[in-house]
Amino acid sequence: MSYPAAPIDLRSDTITKPSEAMRRAMAEAPVGDDVYREDPTIERLQEMVADLLGKEAALFVPSGTMSNQLCLRTLTHMGDEVIVHEDAHVLHYEGGSAAALSGLQLRPVAGSFGVLSPGAVEAAIRPSGEHFAHTGAVEMENTHNRCGGTIWPLDAMKAVAALARSRGVKVHLDGARLWNAHKATGVPLAEYAATADSVSVCFSKGLAAPVGSALAGSFEFVERARDNRKRYGGAMRQAGIIAAGAIYALEHNMDRLVEDHENAATLASYLRGIPGLEIGHPVETNIVIADVSRFGGAGRVVEALKEEGVLCGVAAPTRVRFVTHLDVDAQAVRTAGEIAVRLLPALAQTRE
Repeated sequence: MSYPAAPIDLRSDTITKPSEAMRRAMAEAPVGDDVYREDPTIERLQEMVADLLGKEAALFVPSGTMSNQLCLRTLTHMGDEVIVHEDAHVLHYEGGSAAALSGLQLRPVAGSFGVLSPGAVEAAIRPSGEHFAHTGAVEMENTHNRCGGTIWPLDAMKAVAALARSRGVKVHLDGARLWNAHKATGVPLAEYAATADSVSVCFSKGLAAPVGSALAGSFEFVERARDNRKRYGGAMRQAGIIAAGAIYALEHNMDRLVEDHENAATLASYLRGIPGLEIGHPVETNIVIADVSRFGGAGRVVEALKEEGVLCGVAAPTRVRFVTHLDVDAQAVRTAGEIAVRLLPALAQTRE
């Protein structure tokens, strides 16, 4: 079998490069000073996002981490606790920023494939009293990265939101890949977003823009988030140049996300044919996480695949993550699957 001419990069959907058409849109974008609210391209993007999510307003920010953290900061007060799934992105991959920047503690709660039950949330809400942190918010993540790109069903989101609101607890939705959930299910983005007081969405993952995220909520919430964005160093000037990439992504790259989902399903079908390898989650969008404990662990598998031209990532000591995206087509995914089928059984046989 021939090796791929260039590496097949399945480490993440963040590694995509802007197309020539996207670069032209960015180069030609009208700009102004966004701190003065005079950048027309950013204003247009924020209006688009607010409309798509059914919210009163939106705010453009440099990164998904900043977007999530601004939302948590704005919804809560210092010393509050935020209920999250035990595998939440805000818990594992945002550098402890909830504590470091906002004085928040995150309360991890178990759930199925990233989904929390209303009962689990209710049990985690602290009682009133001076001994306890105040439960300020509950966070949902759709799709759920660490659980394999799984989708929170809309009914489950509504149930958690209803429970939280009945107890006076705010709701945040980490929707970095909400676009994927929308294209996989057909559920309108606004219906997902209606379950939350604040929503974060990302343009630099499956939509393939080079930079940027946005948060959305009520007018009052977004104004307070804008103040916090300044404190966090996220206020930008002529950033319409990068906002134009996000607009292009929304207009041209959302519908094609279904191709990434199909490619992930194809890759999973190859991997499931390898004796001893397990995929412990439903493959619903563009992420596949494989348990490779019988092949010497994730580090060994990642290095072996890299030597043959397939790049993937370590999700945990015994789990490997593959993510499909715009820059890897169906044939490349099939080639990656064929390499894995040939290579991994040999690793299992030679394991000491």
